[in-house]
Amino acid sequence: MNRRSFVKSATVGTAGLVIATHAADAASMFTAPSSELYTLSRSLLTTWVNALLELQIKDKRNAADYGGILSPANGKVHGRVADTIYPLLYLANQTQESRYVDAASLLYAWMERNVTQPDGSWLNEPVKGSWKGTTVFTIIALCEAISKHGNVLDPGWKAGMLDRLKKAGEYVYNTFTIEYGNINYPINAAYALTLLGEILDHRPYTEKGRLFAHQSLACFTKNNHFLYGEGSLKHSAKGCLPIDLAYNVEESLPALTMYALHTKDEEVLDMVIKSLRTHLEFMLPDGGWDNSWGTRNYKWTYWGSRTTDGCLPAYALLASRDARFYKAALQNTKLLQACTHDGLLTGGPHYSSHGVKTSVHHTFCHAKALTTILDNGNRATLYPGNLKLPREEVYDYKFYPEIQTYLVAQNDFRATITGYDCEYKNYRAGHPTGGALTMLWHPLTGPILAGSMNEYQLLEADNMQLDTDPSSMSLTPRLELKTDDKTYTNINDLSARIEVLEDANSIVLKTSSKLVDRDQHEHPTGKISCAITYVFTKDKVRIKYEAFGADHSTPVDVIFPIIASKQETLHLNNNKHLVISKKAATVSVKSSMPFKFLPNNNSRIFNYVPGLEAIPILLKDGVTIDIEVIKTS
Repeated sequence: MNRRSFVKSATVGTAGLVIATHAADAASMFTAPSSELYTLSRSLLTTWVNALLELQIKDKRNAADYGGILSPANGKVHGRVADTIYPLLYLANQTQESRYVDAASLLYAWMERNVTQPDGSWLNEPVKGSWKGTTVFTIIALCEAISKHGNVLDPGWKAGMLDRLKKAGEYVYNTFTIEYGNINYPINAAYALTLLGEILDHRPYTEKGRLFAHQSLACFTKNNHFLYGEGSLKHSAKGCLPIDLAYNVEESLPALTMYALHTKDEEVLDMVIKSLRTHLEFMLPDGGWDNSWGTRNYKWTYWGSRTTDGCLPAYALLASRDARFYKAALQNTKLLQACTHDGLLTGGPHYSSHGVKTSVHHTFCHAKALTTILDNGNRATLYPGNLKLPREEVYDYKFYPEIQTYLVAQNDFRATITGYDCEYKNYRAGHPTGGALTMLWHPLTGPILAGSMNEYQLLEADNMQLDTDPSSMSLTPRLELKTDDKTYTNINDLSARIEVLEDANSIVLKTSSKLVDRDQHEHPTGKISCAITYVFTKDKVRIKYEAFGADHSTPVDVIFPIIASKQETLHLNNNKHLVISKKAATVSVKSSMPFKFLPNNNSRIFNYVPGLEAIPILLKDGVTIDIEVIKTS
């Protein structure tokens, strides 16, 4: 179908619809932005969507899944896959190719056959009893698709979609409160009901949308404006609140941004910008998000979170308020591109090297974020070339009491040390704590050390990938002692303390913790105390692990996984000096004790949180480890 016949067939009969867009107006919507971010976003969106189309089931003999998009990770169709309708219609309008409309039509039919519910909701997965809260995300996707690209839709389909959205709106309007699910749900409901209220000309929806947006303002911490509520609204024993960086920057704050921009609500926007600045402190210079400590870090990927939409709508569309936001959006988009293989966004930097199949969930969710910024114009064409993200600055250290976490910036090293004691709901052994070093990063190497879940658990089985590798383990460096049926480790200890010691030539942090199991029980032999000392100097990082205070028959293990993909070579100079060759530098790891590798020499373990491979080293308590990065000449 040529461009003229496509536009003619797509726009006939739309005059009576509230959101109709004339074909002549549609062409003006796509004035190509010139900045690097928007050029990259258009290219990446096209790559992703075309790869998704290759996975769409078009064999009518497969009646149940016909029209769905098959995920390579589990061979199933995800319930939210019809959210892809929004980027599909954007590309249909952009390219005037009918295949994108055809694919969107098939997806919509699949959704209505498989996940639609009598109460107006849509299921998260096509399984009886599945979560319904994700209805808000589908409302947003369909409202954006209709309001911006309704001109390419058949009039009958568009009218049917509007009627279906009325039912979804009633479900959200009657079911959601500010305490419904985690905080991301009522915040997304604020934007969903606002859009739906305008499209349907139904004021109660817009009023409730505003109510949710303003109720959420009470869920920002007073000192640093962290958004909290990912788990509950209660304080922990240390006075911490349930905060998840990735959900905040990739889902809640973007939705609140879109709400505030759409309604011109400066009160909400002011709080969002303050919060975005605080959260930006945790972006690594390569665009990675350091959610090594978050309550929902079980879905953390290095670039964000597994099933959220992405940080771009917040940072890109508010770049005029803070130029650093543009750089944050650009760096994150570059990282998304680097993690794209075979046309799909993988769940982390080392998915491809480890041969792990990827879920399409990452791709279709983040495709919506790219579409959102492309649809809303090029708000920041240029930014100063010398502009720095917060974590590119050298500032010794910063402490965030709401999460009991220190960020260190000494010379080129960036580190995160956490004693955060908020667990997600009633789950145990989730994100690391206990004074753990959950991120050590260098510009020449990327992550050198990175935390993960203490125990990999499918807290959201439909939204995570099953790990069947018997060699898998946590990536978090730790002290550990095992019995026949339990593991005792410092990274479980919610009561750990961290102090900064005065030193003129270095930054020294010392942590005090104890070995406990997932339920905070101590080892049967009695209390085993732990002391970990981190020393950051100009040229290296020194870590000392100590355990004492109980009559245990064997020394406590030190598990020390060094991040390295299979593509990076190892060299053991002697049994106490390991060298890892990376593209731009070598990482030198020296130990006061001989190395032992787990499970065997030169192997790699892989963890879905955050999608990295590592070399697991086994040492004993009392060990001192020096890490240096040497630039390749």
